[in-house]
Amino acid sequence: MARTSGAHRTIDAIWRIESPKLIAGLARMVRDVGLAEDLAQDALVAALERWPESGIPDNPGAWLMTTAKRRAIDLLRRNKTRDRKYEEWGRAAETFTEDDLERGLDGEIGDDLLRLIFATCHPMLSREARVALTLRLLGGLATDEIARAFLVAEATVAQRIVRAKRTLSAAREAFEVPAGEALKERLAAVLEVIYLMFNEGYAATSGGQWMRPLLCQEALRLGRMLAELAPREPEAHGLVALMEIQSSRFKTRVDASGEPVLLLDQNRALWDHLLIRRGLAALERAGKLGRPLGPYALQASIAACHASARTAEETDWVRIAALYEALSRAAPSPVVELNRAVAIAMAFGPAFGLQLADELAAGPALKDYYLLPSVRGDLLAKLGRHAEARAEFERAASLTRNERERALMRRRAAECEAAAAGGADTGTAAPEQPPN
Repeated sequence: MARTSGAHRTIDAIWRIESPKLIAGLARMVRDVGLAEDLAQDALVAALERWPESGIPDNPGAWLMTTAKRRAIDLLRRNKTRDRKYEEWGRAAETFTEDDLERGLDGEIGDDLLRLIFATCHPMLSREARVALTLRLLGGLATDEIARAFLVAEATVAQRIVRAKRTLSAAREAFEVPAGEALKERLAAVLEVIYLMFNEGYAATSGGQWMRPLLCQEALRLGRMLAELAPREPEAHGLVALMEIQSSRFKTRVDASGEPVLLLDQNRALWDHLLIRRGLAALERAGKLGRPLGPYALQASIAACHASARTAEETDWVRIAALYEALSRAAPSPVVELNRAVAIAMAFGPAFGLQLADELAAGPALKDYYLLPSVRGDLLAKLGRHAEARAEFERAASLTRNERERALMRRRAAECEAAAAGGADTGTAAPEQPPN
């Protein structure tokens, strides 16, 4: 039983990594997102049945793709579909070996991810449906994780995904990267998808790990490809800059036991300075295109402020607060306002930041967003209001579904309880905010 349970955990981890590539490759072949996902799920079921006994294959991605493709051909046989596409697939099945698949996963099949992003970001879909569907298929996010990212009900996201798949299936959308005006038309949605994919990897919504680095790496790879496709689009370079700079901190965001390390406590000497230089270069490219900085470039500029400070004490919080002010005008949202409250607190004192956070707490938009009570708890602790801070950290712990984040919030609550009893000031930096 323990052996089977361990195998299932391994298969789940493999599925998280391989499913976006698998669905993207199948969607290109069958021209149907819903069918591609069904075929991928069939391959997963087969893996769950066989791998615990036979062992994990050397190339699990190729095994899953081969199995899914055979299921597709079987489906056509059962339906007695003998058209040209069936013949093409049949010929391919005879010549498409597992070694070919192994090479393909890093080449053409890997590039299918970008094709699928553009297909699922079709203008016929609403913005919310585009992003939700692509995160589900490419990011490997569960419906509840997407709901948390959007701060909406899980049932709402589920309905959007189902309707979007039906719409694309009915339209028989071609799975190709568009060009010209069609590329520009879908660019904003594609950028948002890649951005949210990176966010989920940077600060995982749920699970036992604070980060999902592979998801971040995939988002960064797709972002770089997109910037090459649209070299005159400053926001494409701005998003790449943001992801490059944020990725530079990965080695320092958790300690040896996997516990979160707050931004101001990180060892900056261990930040990846090659990624920082790449990010700064991408930000410079965005600035040279002669247009006002958009939301992604503004966030990259904020990240650049942190990256350019040799120590936490040298951080230019006044500039960061000004950049958040500009970001709040370019892309107004409650999450941006919360980040602005943190920056203002660091620049001008916790009382000013708390005032802004209290205004957000009075509204409904962030009532279930765990970082709001986390920020309020930190600011209350810095003001010596430890009993109130403890209650806020406990509420934050109850709202987050990430085990590492929950442990951090509970530890902060315990520190505040001890400080309230002893009269000591234990205020520390707020948890590092995701790049929202």
